[in-house]
Amino acid sequence: MKPGILAIDIGGTGLKTVVIDHRGEMETTRVRVPTPHPCPPEVLLDKLVGMTASLPPFDRISVGFPGVVRNGVISTAPNLGTADWAGFRLAEAISRQFDNKPVKLINDADMQGFSLVAGVGIELAITLGTGMGTALFRDGELMPHMELAHHPMHKNKTYDEYLGDAAYKKIGKKRWNKRVGRALALLEALFSPDRLFIGGGNARNLEIELPENVTIGSNDAGLEGGAAVWRKQGLKIAAIHTGP
Repeated sequence: MKPGILAIDIGGTGLKTVVIDHRGEMETTRVRVPTPHPCPPEVLLDKLVGMTASLPPFDRISVGFPGVVRNGVISTAPNLGTADWAGFRLAEAISRQFDNKPVKLINDADMQGFSLVAGVGIELAITLGTGMGTALFRDGELMPHMELAHHPMHKNKTYDEYLGDAAYKKIGKKRWNKRVGRALALLEALFSPDRLFIGGGNARNLEIELPENVTIGSNDAGLEGGAAVWRKQGLKIAAIHTGP
């Protein structure tokens, strides 16, 4: 069997990894551990090495990260509990940890979106987990990443504060579902998407009637999208590695 792709999904609540093939299909059972808090870079790298010890061979790596990413460098990491991430060259660090294999690093919602979208028209993917992530696509092409989660949504509360896991636990499922409905209406007015996909761990708690163009996606999409990061022609994410 050809070496696969190591897909890594870094979340504020959980770290997940698995080896997938070029189509995004899992070759092994995924490995998941809770995200340490706080989670500075050295702690994350140590966790990833331990999580991948029993996985089969891979020759490249895809990483979804919960924050703003530019050219393999982290700009923000609001849900990892430390300021140590600002300016950290994560793609290079992961490449060094794994024998200089090439790494593509992208926002986690963007990576999940690649697994969910059909590639036709305007498609929006959102993730409901520790916070809220967004990824916008036009005819399958990823648009510039927006941190909509940090934009005010209601009474000076951001989407993250209004819909994140802390809000869910504080106000309960019923009120949280009403908030999601309100957010979907706002996103419809803002983007007029042909399709909207919902992922993330809290998507399973949705009980409201969803509009016809809204679909709940697999929670594994954040890993499966790691294949598209390599497969998509013209995707402007450099493969970063530290080898010769």
